[in-house]
Amino acid sequence: MSQVPWRFVGTDLLRRSGGITSEVQTSMRRLRFSLLPLVALIALSFTAAFASTSGAHFMSTSDSVNNDGALVVNWDEAGLGNENIDYTLTADATAVYVCINGGNNHPKAANKETVQGQVSTGGSFQAKNGRVQASLTTGPLSAGSFSCPSGQRLVLASVSYTNIVLTDTTNDVSATLPDVSRIFFAV
Repeated sequence: MSQVPWRFVGTDLLRRSGGITSEVQTSMRRLRFSLLPLVALIALSFTAAFASTSGAHFMSTSDSVNNDGALVVNWDEAGLGNENIDYTLTADATAVYVCINGGNNHPKAANKETVQGQVSTGGSFQAKNGRVQASLTTGPLSAGSFSCPSGQRLVLASVSYTNIVLTDTTNDVSATLPDVSRIFFAV
């Protein structure tokens, strides 16, 4: 065999020597072109998955107690894709219930009940233009079995919420909010 310049080494040399048939070359070309879209799709999937979660952040949050004594948390989260985002809201709660007589007074008797525990809720919201602006409400704790004697009514005197945490569970991003409370009836 005569000396072949280096540029002919490889498929050209094998083709000339009969080592690779045209059927094999056609099969290899088909395989290469059929794998190319699959590789591109996988690369785009990873890019989209990382891009949709990497910038999630709370731009603002606020909390308050509504007229029913429930904790209300409002937020604005950005850096999201346009998918559904799941949230959880948790807090430690304290509620004080009292009995009020017909004159709208709290009798000096020991008929009041303080209830403590955790409240929580969750929700799913559709991101629009990479953003979720929404609110969740939870609480107050129930008075349980506490009841008032005849001629008196049960009222929520005060409520407080501490350790308030809002979590975007889709992107694993959390915000801690300040404690909040409200007095409805001075005891």
